[in-house]
Amino acid sequence: MSAHCCAPQAAAKTQAFRRALWIALAVNASMFVLEIVAGVSAGSLALLADALDFFGDSANYAISLLVLGMLPVWHARAAMLKGLSMGVFGCFVLGAALWRVWQGAAPEPITMGVVGVLALLANVAVAWLLYAFREGNANMRSVWLCSRNDALGNLAVVAAAVGVFGTGSHWPDVAVAAVMASLALTASVQVVVQARAELRAQQA
Repeated sequence: MSAHCCAPQAAAKTQAFRRALWIALAVNASMFVLEIVAGVSAGSLALLADALDFFGDSANYAISLLVLGMLPVWHARAAMLKGLSMGVFGCFVLGAALWRVWQGAAPEPITMGVVGVLALLANVAVAWLLYAFREGNANMRSVWLCSRNDALGNLAVVAAAVGVFGTGSHWPDVAVAAVMASLALTASVQVVVQARAELRAQQA
């Protein structure tokens, strides 16, 4: 009887998760376009890194929508793919930050700050929307971690804009890029470890 009782609840949760993913996908795709334009205009590595993060999250949400309703093994495989993509993103941003160390041009801070605040508001809204699913399987957890990291990264972008404005130096921009890379790499490890455990459980 418990299985029949829980089935409608599970279906309702899946449907709610699907709606949340569609909203998150629309928000992230829109912010990707905005930050690419703003990052190029301002010459900000932090904004461009954040734009790439929005792009990666858009792809992640699309993958999550694709596997939703499939067998649990596909959820774990999708989470593994997303975890690895977060790791690649982190390595890319670290490399770009090292490159910027030798390229001393400071970005334009006003654009950084305004777009950073807009991105923060967007990501806080998405993180709040997905908060209820943070304790789900690896696929749901990876979506929540992406949104959480985005909001933390946006706070860092705004702080970098203030730092660049106050000092006229490129170092705050570089520091934020390094922080964002660290967040991506940490989340990558967490998601990959949980996805591997779920894949092993499916094979047992």
